[in-house]
Amino acid sequence: MTGGVETIPGARPRYSPSVRVSFVFVVIAVACLFPADLSVTTLDPWSEIRRMLLGVLTPDFFAVEAIGTAILQTIAFALLGVALAAVTGFVLAQFFHLRAVRAACAVVRAIHELFWALIFLQVLGLSPLTGVLAIAIPYAGICAKVYAETLEEAPAAALNVLPAGVSTVSSFFYVRLPDAWVHIKNYTFYRFECGLRSSAVLGFVGLPTLGYYLETAFGEGNYSEAAALLIIFYVLIATLRFWMRPKLLGIYLLAAPFLLEGASDIRFDNIRRFLTEDIVPAPLRGADLLDVQTWVALQDWLQMLLTDQALPGIVATVVLTQIALVATAFLALAFFPLISMQFFGRFGRTIGHVFLVVARSTPEFILVYVFLQLWGPSMLPAIVALALHNGAIIGHLLGRYSDEIRLRPDSAAGLNRYAFEIVPRLYGQFLAFLFYRWEIIMRETAILGVLGIATLGFYIDSAIADIRLDRVMLLIVVTALLNLAIDALSRGIRARLRLSTRVESCQG
Repeated sequence: MTGGVETIPGARPRYSPSVRVSFVFVVIAVACLFPADLSVTTLDPWSEIRRMLLGVLTPDFFAVEAIGTAILQTIAFALLGVALAAVTGFVLAQFFHLRAVRAACAVVRAIHELFWALIFLQVLGLSPLTGVLAIAIPYAGICAKVYAETLEEAPAAALNVLPAGVSTVSSFFYVRLPDAWVHIKNYTFYRFECGLRSSAVLGFVGLPTLGYYLETAFGEGNYSEAAALLIIFYVLIATLRFWMRPKLLGIYLLAAPFLLEGASDIRFDNIRRFLTEDIVPAPLRGADLLDVQTWVALQDWLQMLLTDQALPGIVATVVLTQIALVATAFLALAFFPLISMQFFGRFGRTIGHVFLVVARSTPEFILVYVFLQLWGPSMLPAIVALALHNGAIIGHLLGRYSDEIRLRPDSAAGLNRYAFEIVPRLYGQFLAFLFYRWEIIMRETAILGVLGIATLGFYIDSAIADIRLDRVMLLIVVTALLNLAIDALSRGIRARLRLSTRVESCQG
């Protein structure tokens, strides 16, 4: 599928469906700019920028005494969470054709891991199990979907020549799985990289990962310490393929539980109270369910929450998401030539790779936190952070795809090659990547409310602060439904445009 203009001699140019859909999304994003809050509220952002730049130039690697422990715990949370998710997701993938399984996976992956962490904090406290489950549950839903799609798209030629009477189990392990195994292995490796980012972000809710020390450093204005922590994190991601070897995986998994400090003391009284009291809507607690006034009070409670919190949160989340989505598209198209052999030599591509590794390795949550220090709590830091991170991810993938394009010896160079040769031939894949990231951008947008931006996460965080867990659960359900709607719309658009669905590495 390519983008561009379809021309017929003697007729007006007709734009392809891909271009028309792109134009619609750009128009929607421009319309969203009017209600968006893009203000800069800090008094002297340039002074803060100078201090941050000075910190980048003078990183202090000895400021955090427990840096080694923080690194190991960041890895341990990610490793255990992703391992549990991969095993669970692989099992669920075998039943993904069942509507109930698909629905359950869609719901759990629609809720951001930071929201899961906030939920488990109310039951398990700051225990290792909180961090592991916060990563494992949404990742299991994601892995189940990707594994199932990978198995479905495996070549059917070998299955067609199997003799009659071969069992389903044998055909799966000897035919279907070997064809899909490389894709599953590569995706699981990528999911571990995502797990490292999620593990770091969990530090912002108090778990002892790199994010915990990073938040402390930024909060105290110690930018040299913050720069050192970020550099360590980038090195951790960049060297992943050197130290995460399949032969060492068993040793890592055995050691990981012993690296997590604190005991996971599961108190069933807390779980019982959480399920039977805390998340029950306030008007129903201890009320007479046969009394009409009880249901009138519940209706008033729901109307208040939906009108005063859910609806404003949905509007802000959608507005921010749509602007960030289109900004991501423009940045991705600008970034991919940086690492493409079609445009740069080895030295130029190396610089491009370093830039994209930094941009895509830094979690959106951390990027937003940094930009908030510069510009204040508006949508502007979130838009820039989301576009930069997701644009780098898609740009990296497009750059890899562009290397596979074979050009004629007399093809144009420079800007003409970009505009008339490469982009038209990549455009369908570009849209596939972009629409895959749409749901991810929505999930991230919702959670950014925890940092003070008025998306759904803002109201969820406020309800947690007030210990109103019934409101928390309702707002999280609203967030999940919103993500499910975006996912369904994205799948519908991809199907209509016949875009490739094998983009596993774009599931962030």
